[in-house]
Amino acid sequence: MYPMMKRMLLVLSVLMCVGIVPARANWEYGDDRVTTGWYQDDGRRFIILMRGGIAYGHAKMKNNVGTLGADYYDDGGGAVFPCAGTGCSGYEYLGTGSIGTLPMHKDYNEISFIGGAAIGWVLPWTPQWRFQVDWDYIAESSYDASPLFSGDLSLSGGSRNSVHFDSGSVQSSVTTNVFSAMAIRDFYDGWSKPLRKVIPYVGFGLGFADSETVLNLSDSYGDLGYWELQKFGEVDERGIIQFYSAKESSSNLAGIVTFGFSYGISESFFLDSGFRFIYLPKIKWALSNADGTQSRNWFSAENVVYSTFLFGFRWEF
Repeated sequence: MYPMMKRMLLVLSVLMCVGIVPARANWEYGDDRVTTGWYQDDGRRFIILMRGGIAYGHAKMKNNVGTLGADYYDDGGGAVFPCAGTGCSGYEYLGTGSIGTLPMHKDYNEISFIGGAAIGWVLPWTPQWRFQVDWDYIAESSYDASPLFSGDLSLSGGSRNSVHFDSGSVQSSVTTNVFSAMAIRDFYDGWSKPLRKVIPYVGFGLGFADSETVLNLSDSYGDLGYWELQKFGEVDERGIIQFYSAKESSSNLAGIVTFGFSYGISESFFLDSGFRFIYLPKIKWALSNADGTQSRNWFSAENVVYSTFLFGFRWEF
């Protein structure tokens, strides 16, 4: 019985191999065939792309503290400070205000490395069009500011309507992964891509972006001793909060536009160079408690645009 089963399995294996080989050939060509073996290539190709380059990120920064109010005083020497309780007597009461109304000291403008890869297809019968699934990794860039917030602080209920005020210092970073679907149009005449010639292209796409930020906040100006913030750090002997390093993730839809050119070395190998512009609505930075179970938004980058230059290699099979 067992020898018979072995022979049957052997026969089935051979039949499977015979059936699979033609299937692979038909998938590979995907074209018209006749009994003489003649075929017409329909132009479809499988694409693999690897690339790297530089990214310049720029965005308007926004204060997201919200309402965080205190009573502000003047010490008589021109220094403005928040104060509460009996220790405030003897100082001029200026009024009540919230640092959530202060503007950011500077915007986000940083350069970083970008790397990525893509797989895709040149469409059959319309080989000027190709569709790709792309991944781009925008490496860590920093956002550092001292002061973090700076401007005229609006006051009410005291001797002044406003006063110039600086608050906080920050050292922070951001990294971003972008996953997208792209449609790209190559501009050339004929059925096959020409060799040893520049082939311009333009493209557009939509995707999903995940950004991770790291925030290290310092109370450089001694104004962040609010009881609401004490859970986000440890209070030292001077009463100053030593804030924990905090991570925050931001998920966004991403819009992408690209243009550039390729250069064919062979029928299956191309140099690829171009510009890519990636738009993200918002990236957030937030405070966090020690175990990461509570957080508070602190500031964000709004309408982020990464302007990138990329160079890579594309294989078409």
